[in-house]
Amino acid sequence: MGEVSPDELINRLAIFWKDGGSFMWAILAVWTFGLAISLERFLKLSLKFDVDGASFMNEIQRYVLSNDIQGAIRICSGTGAMLPRVLKSGLKRASQSISQIQNAVDATALEVIPRIELRLNYLNLVANISTLIGLLGTIQGLINSFAAVASADPTQKSQLLTQGISTAMNTTYFGLVSAISMMIIHTYLTSKSDKIINEIDEYSVKLLDFLGTKKQKPS
Repeated sequence: MGEVSPDELINRLAIFWKDGGSFMWAILAVWTFGLAISLERFLKLSLKFDVDGASFMNEIQRYVLSNDIQGAIRICSGTGAMLPRVLKSGLKRASQSISQIQNAVDATALEVIPRIELRLNYLNLVANISTLIGLLGTIQGLINSFAAVASADPTQKSQLLTQGISTAMNTTYFGLVSAISMMIIHTYLTSKSDKIINEIDEYSVKLLDFLGTKKQKPS
């Protein structure tokens, strides 16, 4: 099988798209919506909200051990990540009781977690809708094919049957491409979201334990 030239590839894609009919545009619109959400969530979760939790917590501990709570707060203020924001709320109440520190940490965690998980459920919706629109295209193509077999002019029957089958197959294919890509992206972004949330849970508890231990030392 020889190589396909760029012009031939573009021509094949144009034919594929045309044969798929109007359902192709519907799938493309839904897929574009999903990709836009995916890009926004990737930029937020990977570049803004995430941080190396273990390294960051070690740095915070060094400041707290040196009794430099303000220094630890400054480190937390120097990033837009979610973990430092939660820890900062606890550090700002370091001189208060453990229950007050925990209340501040819990309140901030409840505030940031919905921002971490924001719009991720839409990706599952996009995957499902893409599959269903592809299925609608398949049904439409089969209806056209049956109509061609039943009532079309004999000279046009073969052409109409081919068009109906192309609509059915192409919309199914494109719908599955959209759905599978959204499922993969959703899995990746959900794992990134879970990692951030788990670090918030883990290191906020460690901060509470660390500050509680320091409070007990003088006595």
